[in-house]
Amino acid sequence: MAVGSRVKEPSSAPIAVFIVGVLLVVSARADQAPPLKEILLKAGAYVSDFHRQLSGIVADEQYSQEWKTRVRQSHAEKTVERRLLASDLVLVKPSGAAAWMEFRDVYAVDGAAVRDRQDRLTKLFLQPSASSASQIGQILDASARYNIGDIERNVNTPVFALLFLELANQGHFKFAVAKDRAPQNSTGDEAVGGAFRVSTEVWVVAYEERKNGTMIRTTAGRDLPAHGRFWIDPAGRVLMSELVVENRQLNATIDVSYQSEPMLGLLVPIEMREHYEGLRTSSIIDGRASYGKFRQFQVSTDETFLVKK
Repeated sequence: MAVGSRVKEPSSAPIAVFIVGVLLVVSARADQAPPLKEILLKAGAYVSDFHRQLSGIVADEQYSQEWKTRVRQSHAEKTVERRLLASDLVLVKPSGAAAWMEFRDVYAVDGAAVRDRQDRLTKLFLQPSASSASQIGQILDASARYNIGDIERNVNTPVFALLFLELANQGHFKFAVAKDRAPQNSTGDEAVGGAFRVSTEVWVVAYEERKNGTMIRTTAGRDLPAHGRFWIDPAGRVLMSELVVENRQLNATIDVSYQSEPMLGLLVPIEMREHYEGLRTSSIIDGRASYGKFRQFQVSTDETFLVKK
């Protein structure tokens, strides 16, 4: 189960969102598809191995965000703020935690270096809290500290949706073979289709969270069920994911595409697109992140936190 994911109930206060996305792919011919149970077992095993392998990798993230408001009279959109983040993205599993999580180590905001970076990393990882729950909260807060807009979110990381496919979490969802259609962004363009073309050997699996105690919740602790799709190849590898959460205050979507990285022998995230709409605040937030420079890392206890090989 994902730890610490939540979404704030909007009133007059800012909206807060924490989301995960999943996409599932189906063969163009249903009679060629293996049983759904087999697809999910392969995907669950793949995600477990994926987390293990990616935990030794750090990626460069270039992440742009734009916050807009919709003018009620004209329905026009007005840009309030833009931000560009440059970060190292690392998959970590705090001591005592059940789930993997990504840590966004922001080192530059709009081209300006982050001054307290080293002190923050030392406190998070070299002098961790005695409580794993406290450390998880600190990692989530640190990863989201430079988000813009009045929609708070801490699950805007590319592999978060894969938690839904972990074998221990699959029981929370209803899965079904879905139509082979790439996710779209707010303008109607394909959100992730440019990075990967679906073939007849890929299955789209739709999911819908059905159990109480959802993996994503509001900051008030209320359930916020997720639904979406995964694109999965015959080996169980996830090629794209789509996450959608919505209620009376919020609509949010996160789409992620993956691509082979020959140097690592892995499929790695190459693009994340997200879209949030505050239905009571008229706020719209769009984000787009790209990933590259995947390399090995290790933790050092001296002057540097990440030692790139």
